[in-house]
Amino acid sequence: MDHVTWEEPFCGEGNSCFRLGTDRQGNAYIAMAGQEDHCLTDTREALRTLILDIKAGKADHLL
Repeated sequence: MDHVTWEEPFCGEGNSCFRLGTDRQGNAYIAMAGQEDHCLTDTREALRTLILDIKAGKADHLL
């Protein structure tokens, strides 16, 4: 995914590391760290909401 600019991995407890990325068109991506070729994409706002909900404890894991 050469067209995606990835942020540094976010790692929670255990092996739950993921990365967020964006492309030039403003699309957002999320992937497990090290598996960026297999990512989910959605609007930046949808993925932001997902991450905030996980950090707020509404889910115990991401993928």
